[in-house]
Amino acid sequence: MRNLTAYLAIIVLLMCGAMSLAFESKESSGQITIDSFRFAPQNLTVKAGATVTWINKDDVPHTVVSNEKRFRSGVIETGGRFSFTFSNPGTYEYFCSVHPQMTGKVIVQ
Repeated sequence: MRNLTAYLAIIVLLMCGAMSLAFESKESSGQITIDSFRFAPQNLTVKAGATVTWINKDDVPHTVVSNEKRFRSGVIETGGRFSFTFSNPGTYEYFCSVHPQMTGKVIVQ
């Protein structure tokens, strides 16, 4: 009976660890969709160390360019993606260089 209790305790601990890793991975990433000439969400808040991925679902190419020149995608074709890892806290404003009226912001905590 003691072995069964110890075995069950180990299983519970392993499951808790797996759930913790799954939770962490969700918090350590973000996604922004490019569609209808908009970034959605326009403002995204993530934790430091998070990787944000922009996905172009529009029918035309777009770019993602930091106002402070901290990151810059190439041309992102329809269905294409661009990812950037935000290591430091701060506010990162960006725009599409092809369509400068398209703007967004990543807030890193």
